[in-house]
Amino acid sequence: MIKKIVLMIALLACTSFCFAQSQGKRWSEARIWAWYNQQPWYCGFNYIPAYAINYTAMWDKTSFNEAAIDKELALAEKSGMNSLRAVLQYAVYADDPQYFLKTLDRFMAICDKHHIKFIPALFDDCSFGINNDPKTGKQPEPLMGWYAWAWSPSPGHSLVVDSTTHPKLKKYVMAVIERFKNDNRILMWDLYNEPTNGGLGSATFPLLKKTIAWARAVNPSQPLTIGIFDQNPRLNSIITENVDLITFHDYGDKEHVIKSIENLKQYNRPIINTEWMNRPWKSTVSEIIPVFYQYKVGCNLWGLVNGKTQTNLPWGHRPGDPEQKLWQHDLYSGDFKPYKTDEIDSLKLFIDNSKNTKYITEHRSQ
Repeated sequence: MIKKIVLMIALLACTSFCFAQSQGKRWSEARIWAWYNQQPWYCGFNYIPAYAINYTAMWDKTSFNEAAIDKELALAEKSGMNSLRAVLQYAVYADDPQYFLKTLDRFMAICDKHHIKFIPALFDDCSFGINNDPKTGKQPEPLMGWYAWAWSPSPGHSLVVDSTTHPKLKKYVMAVIERFKNDNRILMWDLYNEPTNGGLGSATFPLLKKTIAWARAVNPSQPLTIGIFDQNPRLNSIITENVDLITFHDYGDKEHVIKSIENLKQYNRPIINTEWMNRPWKSTVSEIIPVFYQYKVGCNLWGLVNGKTQTNLPWGHRPGDPEQKLWQHDLYSGDFKPYKTDEIDSLKLFIDNSKNTKYITEHRSQ
């Protein structure tokens, strides 16, 4: 009898342990630093193809264009860049889950071909114009002079605030992460781009918290993150208490970026920047890349090839507004010519230097 009781206790303990493991938990500081110290210095970009006016157009079955993506990522590889970040569109998944997963796999194959690690963002609250609730199919054409006027959030503002839709969003999050949870083409999962943005405010918090829990339940082999982008104490507490590594957005000048990095060190976790470069604000390659390199903080500028989103324009630009002398974002024009040749040369130089043994050894932490 005693042996049976001991055996039952052991089985219960094992079951509890296995359940905890299957649910997943936040990576310890030791684990995330061990992971990070095995990584190169990532220097990449936020990606949306030039042909796409929004992320719905990027992924939709009516417009997904492997050939165009392949050419653009070949250009990125030639420039030395080794990571990219892109938002996934729930509406495309909802329309045809199997198509979406297969398309995502095809996209990742192109990334891998060009030696670029992928950072998928599952949700995005940003909105710059007419399109708060995306629909699949043919997308609007650009309105000339309007920055990202047809940008499409994911899943869309109506679904974010309607909790009755969240079971469907749960299925999406868990299906996507489950499908690729052991795929080394993925660098990390960026669960939610700029939650609360687009005027949603705290209405995003319920979905944000659920998304973290859903992702943890899958327990992927890649770390989880959400970028800090605002001075919202409540939002930033949710983020910093749950992510495996710290990511942040910063379009400020050199001094601002240094201040951000020094402040984020308090969390004692690796730091990667997932959005930067705003030339009129002095967030330029010549000023900012040396900072990220010095701190061994990975970085992903916005964006690669200028196209239908018109992100060369400043935020808030409308038709008829004066043209700004400097492009805000983007490294290349639509004909693949560099906006500034010295920017590409500088990126190549720092990325090449990051591969030498001395740099790698000196920047191992913890």
